[in-house]
Amino acid sequence: MANPGWEQARERYAAEGVDAEAALKALYGVPVSLNCWQGDDVGGFEKAGAGPLDGGGLKATGNYPGRARNPVELRADMEKALSLVPGRHRVNLHAIYGEFGGKPVDRDAIRREHFEGWVEWAKARRLYGLDFNATLFAHPKASSGYTLSDRDAGIRGFWVEHVRKCREIGAWMGGKFDNPCIHNLWIPDGSKDATSDRAGYRARLVESLDAIYAGTGHGAMLKDAVEPKLFGIGSESFVVGSHEFYLAYAVSRKLMPCLDMGHFHPTESVADKLSAILPFTSEILVHASRGVRWDSDHVAIFDDGLRDLAAEAVRTGKLERIHLALDYFDASINRVAAWVVGMRATLKSVLLALLEPHKRILGLEAAGDLAGRMALEESLKTMPFGSVWEEYCARMGVPPDGAWMDSVRAYEKAVLGKRG
Repeated sequence: MANPGWEQARERYAAEGVDAEAALKALYGVPVSLNCWQGDDVGGFEKAGAGPLDGGGLKATGNYPGRARNPVELRADMEKALSLVPGRHRVNLHAIYGEFGGKPVDRDAIRREHFEGWVEWAKARRLYGLDFNATLFAHPKASSGYTLSDRDAGIRGFWVEHVRKCREIGAWMGGKFDNPCIHNLWIPDGSKDATSDRAGYRARLVESLDAIYAGTGHGAMLKDAVEPKLFGIGSESFVVGSHEFYLAYAVSRKLMPCLDMGHFHPTESVADKLSAILPFTSEILVHASRGVRWDSDHVAIFDDGLRDLAAEAVRTGKLERIHLALDYFDASINRVAAWVVGMRATLKSVLLALLEPHKRILGLEAAGDLAGRMALEESLKTMPFGSVWEEYCARMGVPPDGAWMDSVRAYEKAVLGKRG
């Protein structure tokens, strides 16, 4: 069906010096990594019939029916979500989502074969690639609240080996797609109350990280990221891997810093951090998430925070160096819908940023015409952005806003509602 508003929108943007057609082409080249753990409430498949994980700073709230119980169901749900999202994208896996055949496989013993099914599925569905995460939570050797910074050398060694194995698997995944896999590392290490050993924990974490990354490169098919956090459940007073710690570590070791939008103080601007960090690092990983009063991993929506971040990413002129992924889990609503909302919100934010006449705005600012800049920015808020997004959805063969939820409801009735 023709989009009657597209031509008018294209002309309106052209009058502002913006090529809407070029913006759509650029958007197609922006893959977003879909987080597998939204589909089963961070449960994983280490044990048959296992429920959602709880511990290590994580908790999925809610009990909406239809949670994926195995890899087949999870992949079916992800396929449904991706069928409602325009563009070509990636999928992000945690180590606990391997296919272990019902056999006990501890985390320091995972191998490529446990993820062959995921690679075959992703290639068959022409995904852009796979990303990977070590899983250092919800495990007996994480029960102290510490992993890579634990006082026990044996505990640290176990987790060092786990991350090494995960990086090997990630490099193999990247090679299968001839497209680098991003391996991201987040650990739950911290304390509920104050500690007198901040320096000790951080020294041990540096030692463990150096054992993982030093001299263990995996070529061009693996990119490493490290993810900080402000606080978590059980680590309200102290987090070993704070923003300052991991930013300094990433820059000094030439790794990629990960900025999770829910891992900072509510008044902090994550968008502001992009241009502050990019001069010192080659790439940045961004996790689209939404904190509500605290780091609560709410579904990403088309809000000011996400729009500001996308705008800054485009304004830097280095969008190709900023990798976008989802990181949230909401068990209180339809999980497939949660994926679709977050993916579409992230893409809409990028498209809106691509439709900004940035050079013209810069020219007004450089000329000192700040009133003119403000007036232009205000006028952009009523531009027919929705018609451009609708055109992109039509070209990609997915429903526009206001129509895709019917498909999710039908899938819920036919598939999700029949799960025990």
